[in-house]
Amino acid sequence: MDTGIAPAPVAPAPPSIVTNGKAVTAMILGILWIYWIGSILALIFGYVARKEIKRAGGYQSGMGMAIAGIVLGWIGIGSMLLIIIFT
Repeated sequence: MDTGIAPAPVAPAPPSIVTNGKAVTAMILGILWIYWIGSILALIFGYVARKEIKRAGGYQSGMGMAIAGIVLGWIGIGSMLLIIIFT
């Protein structure tokens, strides 16, 4: 039985938002420091993650974690420099 009514179009599911892995890594390395090498890596991963999240156009999250990694990385570098200066 054809009623002459076309079925309603189905909208595609919106893409899911994923957390940027480099942002998570930056935050973890910033927390751990690992003899200040972690601080340097936290800065690298944090800045790269921030750039990737901005380019993703809202499809990636983790900007707060990336910024936390950057801040903790700079705190680690600053503490390393203070220790070097005062020892």
